[in-house]
Amino acid sequence: MGLSAAAAGDGAQLCVFDLRRGQQEGQELDKILFFHPADCPILLQLSVIGLCEGIVTFTRIFSPEEDCEVIESEKRSQVFYQAEPDIWMVLVVEKTKDNVSTWRFGALQGILKEAHSLFTMFHGPIRTLLDRQPSAELARGHLRTFLTDYLSDFHVGKKLQFPTYRDSLKERGTIQMLTVPREVALEVQSLTTVLGSCLGSVTCQSLVLFEDLLVSTTLPPDDTLNLYTYAVLRLTPRALSSNASSWSYLRKGTSVNAGPTSSSSNGTTAGERYHSRSRDTSPDGQNQMHHNFRPLLREKFSKGKDGFVAPDFAATEVRGAVPLTPILWFQQAEERMYLCIYQHKSLTILLLIPASSLINGEEGIAHVKKQMLENASQKIVTVEQKLTRGWGGENAYHVSGYRYLLVDPDRRVSRASPPGKVTTLAKDSLLALNRLRQEVDLEKSRYRRSDPCHDKDFEVCIRTKNNAWVIAKITRGRELYMALEKGGETLLYASTAVEKFSNRYCEGAFSTD
Repeated sequence: MGLSAAAAGDGAQLCVFDLRRGQQEGQELDKILFFHPADCPILLQLSVIGLCEGIVTFTRIFSPEEDCEVIESEKRSQVFYQAEPDIWMVLVVEKTKDNVSTWRFGALQGILKEAHSLFTMFHGPIRTLLDRQPSAELARGHLRTFLTDYLSDFHVGKKLQFPTYRDSLKERGTIQMLTVPREVALEVQSLTTVLGSCLGSVTCQSLVLFEDLLVSTTLPPDDTLNLYTYAVLRLTPRALSSNASSWSYLRKGTSVNAGPTSSSSNGTTAGERYHSRSRDTSPDGQNQMHHNFRPLLREKFSKGKDGFVAPDFAATEVRGAVPLTPILWFQQAEERMYLCIYQHKSLTILLLIPASSLINGEEGIAHVKKQMLENASQKIVTVEQKLTRGWGGENAYHVSGYRYLLVDPDRRVSRASPPGKVTTLAKDSLLALNRLRQEVDLEKSRYRRSDPCHDKDFEVCIRTKNNAWVIAKITRGRELYMALEKGGETLLYASTAVEKFSNRYCEGAFSTD
């Protein structure tokens, strides 16, 4: 069975399906939970899902302990990710003469992982939604709106454009940290202590960002990554810059006229939904008390005059709505928390209030916000001023002569050359680096299967046809990727360049000594 070119639509498909559903003849459609493009004919959707299911089943015969990750054919790449047991996400991208060597399956799979992690943070696991409503309409509804909004970031015109060779010095699924001197670190620590005490005896958690860089966190690594990713996508000043609304969460009682919605059609008022929501802190019984909360919808949030960022109800379909504070599910912390966002100039503070500790919902949140403004305002101003004075701008982490990417998978942290500097590399250099990273991804995957308890150290240096060096080096799990143009011709030059970089910027982590 093959994929018809007509099924491609805009050249790519993304589907989510459940292998436990639709096993009876005539019920195959039941296994489809999401499909993009949505206007793809049902028969073609079934063809795509059927082929993907067949590949998963076939590969399990030979490798029952390892999931299928990618299938390459002449015309397309199919990237697989088992998001939850028997729930698969598959991304299919069409190959053309222009892009045949530009995809890297690790980057494409990173998109699937990121989308699922963000979805779970807002709605809970997909399996939980299916168990709650076996008809799957709840899960399909949330997946449809959430993934459609997520994919909007990849739209270029009418087509989806996914990471290519030009993004070979980027790493999705990692955090970029801001390095601060000890004096400023102490000020930040003092601020986080005050933020943690906004609810009295119950400790609140927090993330502090400057520009798009993480300054501090009190959450576990996985939860930090998910919330940081969301903040950079939609909440930081850069993400909000296109929306000039001055809506404030303190403005209440304003009625917004709109058509009927799925939340109001049952006759419940905003007040009734508000009170029922304050008692329900299940993964989905949270900010989805009305079905219009779409956390990835662009321009959904705006900054108020009080400094807090909140949903802009001028853009929602809710009659007489009161402001709703999103509740997020943090899987590693195993806790649901209200998310409050505060901004002062380039500083963004994400304050997380345990949902189980608030019995009066939005009133309790308003009290916490008041406490934060009273107790932390001066510290926020001080921290922002000191970070601004020490900030080197967009090129703060540029290293002259190098175009690099540093990745620490264990800590989920990365640092890279500024995007503006990466664009100065020749196309041949970027293509060669992208192919090298593809080979490294495959080598890491093979080594994990043979010895999952240990990381393999290796180094590859390649001289490209445009006389540049592309380098990959992995040492004790940490990864360094580099492109050097206008350098020496010998391997000794490339090796020496890596040594100098390692000793000066990586504390010798990649040195051979």
